[in-house]
Amino acid sequence: MPRLSQTLRFLQSPSFRQAQSVGIDLQCYENNHSHRTEEMDMVRLLVRRGQPFSVVLKVSDSQQDHGKWWFSQCNAQGEVMLTLHSPADAPVGLYSMTVVLLSADGQILEQTKSQTFYLLFNPWCKDDSVYLPSEELLQEYILNENGILYQGSWDDITTVPWNFGQFEKDVVDICFEVLDNSPAALKNSEMDIANRGSPVYVSRTITAMVNANDDRGVVSGRWDGEYSDGVAPTRWTGSVPILRRWSEGGGQKVRYGQCWVFTGVACTVLRCLGIPTRCITNYSSAHDTDANISVDYYFNDQLESVSEGRKDSIWNYHCWVESWMKRDDLPEGYDGWQVLDPTPQERSDGVFCCGPCPVNAVKEGEVGLKYDTPFVFSEVNADLVVWIVHPDGERIQVSQNSKVIGRNISTKSVYGDFTEDITANYKYPEGSMKEREVYKKAGRQVGQKNEGPGQLELFIKHAPAIHGTDFDVIIEVYNAGREDTDAQLIVTSNAITYNSIHRGECCFTINSKISLPQFIAHKEVLRLQYDHYGACVSEHHMIRVTALLQPTDQDNIILQEINIPLKMPALHIKIIEKAIVSRKLTAHISFTNPLPVSLQGGVFTVEGAGLTELYIRNQSIIKIEPGQAVTVKFSFKPTRAGLRKLLVDFDSDILRDVKGEATVITLEGKLTGIAKE
Repeated sequence: MPRLSQTLRFLQSPSFRQAQSVGIDLQCYENNHSHRTEEMDMVRLLVRRGQPFSVVLKVSDSQQDHGKWWFSQCNAQGEVMLTLHSPADAPVGLYSMTVVLLSADGQILEQTKSQTFYLLFNPWCKDDSVYLPSEELLQEYILNENGILYQGSWDDITTVPWNFGQFEKDVVDICFEVLDNSPAALKNSEMDIANRGSPVYVSRTITAMVNANDDRGVVSGRWDGEYSDGVAPTRWTGSVPILRRWSEGGGQKVRYGQCWVFTGVACTVLRCLGIPTRCITNYSSAHDTDANISVDYYFNDQLESVSEGRKDSIWNYHCWVESWMKRDDLPEGYDGWQVLDPTPQERSDGVFCCGPCPVNAVKEGEVGLKYDTPFVFSEVNADLVVWIVHPDGERIQVSQNSKVIGRNISTKSVYGDFTEDITANYKYPEGSMKEREVYKKAGRQVGQKNEGPGQLELFIKHAPAIHGTDFDVIIEVYNAGREDTDAQLIVTSNAITYNSIHRGECCFTINSKISLPQFIAHKEVLRLQYDHYGACVSEHHMIRVTALLQPTDQDNIILQEINIPLKMPALHIKIIEKAIVSRKLTAHISFTNPLPVSLQGGVFTVEGAGLTELYIRNQSIIKIEPGQAVTVKFSFKPTRAGLRKLLVDFDSDILRDVKGEATVITLEGKLTGIAKE
């Protein structure tokens, strides 16, 4: 499809009377370095709006107009250094530039060949609406190509390295190709280009285009475990192969992604375009399908789960991005971080997208502000409400908990590869008076039931859970009251996906009547054996244990759930040689099968920004026996100097999503005195 572009024509003043041969030197090396785009390309011009850049040609003076493109010039030795100034709110995109020489009477004497360049958002420019006044933050949220995505559970956070690769070859072209394929661009390209000066418009468009639900978007989502006609979401280790595959396929959707994949791709595109962006993980994330700012669980009289139509759920974790921008379309006080969620969950104005939603609006319960604030509010601060549905259809609310949803909201720290907890950005302390005030302002005022500790207390604990081994889960009921009591205890265990889809029972169900003397604890032990859970565990390696406790003489129910991420083995990476640009480097990757069964069809995948140009695969490991150690070798030639990360993924028939990473410091060959191959 043709690239959407804009044309700048700088006219020579009529006082120039002699036609001359004119050419343009775009000074790509100098300009790209000054505009912090040298990592993208050094032979094409990529500049940021609101910041001058210079080209060399022969022209005369031009008048300054700060509301439009304008230029100034400096003559030297028969050449002219022309400095161009773009407005800080100019549309981002591909521009073409020509210089036209006119005679005194306005006749065209000569016209240069058109030259093209990209104009990006400029978070270093104070007049740009994405301005972020911290070099430390910009180094992370614009310039860092290596990131970390957080998974696991709120009390057992795990890390997944991700290669954003926003400066890799041709990625900037693909990012604008994504914009050019949006429904708005295809319907009315001129209006779409005019709106590209707004980061609100651009980021919302990217949020819709990263998923392929409504349009010629990039990634197709799938959560049912059937990925044979594509790539399993857990296989991806970075955004670049996904974006290249989409572009090379003519805009055909790439199969498959889940929330962290959508998030990683969106972060790549937004950082590439110049919008400061970071990846967020919300643990115990609510998916509120009926927009009542609560997650409603229904059980029958036998405490069996009752599904009624579209069911609210609590995802073990959910990922999205935040982007930094001004919100001139909103009242004062909502600039800064904005939630953008590219995972297709619910429609927004008829399209599967979400945001930009001001984080501060979520915290203050201002759910009337655009975009999609009620949905994001529920994700981080809905209440969990438990209902009993009697045979005649009557529903009785038996408990409500305000402290379950939205835990340990996490992002990568700008100071290193560790977690920063930003929960306080989204809400006041759980259960506090201020948090309850905000909840009531955001939705409905509901009576609080069973918020505080009652007579019975329910706890779930577990031993270290290593994938491939047997382990115990301990359910403890404690009677803190002043009298003996009886109760019914039901405990279930299910293999689940990260977004709460059940894949099968992992063990028998405990269903027992228990007597609880005062101040006495009762314990039940649930033995989870690999022979049972191994057959149904999902690619996310997650087991959910649910315990329901109902006193015999009361209607109220105590519900506790725990998500247990199974510990995965590590990939060990060793690089012996010194890393030098364009010189072959070999990585040795070692892996030991931790399962008591053999693995079939093992596939290793390697990628790294500035290290590998291609998505490298090795499918030579046909079978790995229990406890067997294998080593594979990968050779590649680093393409750019600096601190880089090599990311490795291993997948097989029954063991997926095994990750490893290695830090590589690559040197320029000319600085070391070693010739390049």
